[in-house]
Amino acid sequence: MALLELENITVAYGAIQAVRNLSLEVHESEIVTLIGANGAGKSSTLRAISRMLKLQAGRIRFEGRDISECAAHTVVRSGIAQSPEGRQVLTQQSVQDNLELGAYVRRDRVAIRSDIERMYRLFPRLGERKQQSAGTLSGGEQQMLAIARALMSRPRLLLLDEPSLGLAPLIVREIFSIIRELNAEGTAILLVEQNARLAMQHAHRTYVLEAGQMTFSGLSSELLTDERVQRAYLGG
Repeated sequence: MALLELENITVAYGAIQAVRNLSLEVHESEIVTLIGANGAGKSSTLRAISRMLKLQAGRIRFEGRDISECAAHTVVRSGIAQSPEGRQVLTQQSVQDNLELGAYVRRDRVAIRSDIERMYRLFPRLGERKQQSAGTLSGGEQQMLAIARALMSRPRLLLLDEPSLGLAPLIVREIFSIIRELNAEGTAILLVEQNARLAMQHAHRTYVLEAGQMTFSGLSSELLTDERVQRAYLGG
């Protein structure tokens, strides 16, 4: 059984359909990536999974349970967390406050404190800046904070939306190293990433979206050498 299953979902903004009849799966301890041009429906897919966007049609199942009509906070409690595009950290709050807010669905205060310390070990720069306002962090540090904040809910599935956007190559390598580490520890990851080659090099499987519909899917290792994918998305 898939950890996450999308069955023919359709998502619309008014009369405009952003995602049409999309089906995909994410399995335990797997990295899956969605690639495609701007406006292909990638971020809308993540927002639908997080229940930030209402489904026009289709079903979403997590661990076999239908979450299509669940509230966003219920989805977080069920084990799904998202690091959104643009980071969306609380700029006036400290790094530590942001992390504590990431655990808002939890009540185990001792474990929350332990997990905050784990985040500081995973992201040492955040530990060095724990009392700084998040708005004073660099773009890369804010991205680390956005990921760490999502991890504070102890998700089984982490949704990452454009983690490399606007960051220097050195920081991107550092963040993707952490993504691999999280996955090795057992967290499944659904990744939306503008750098298609980078995403596919780190993902087990790839779905290619075009105008809200899936055009290709398969093992990333195979799609990296597919001439159609190379021409359209990899500059081949």
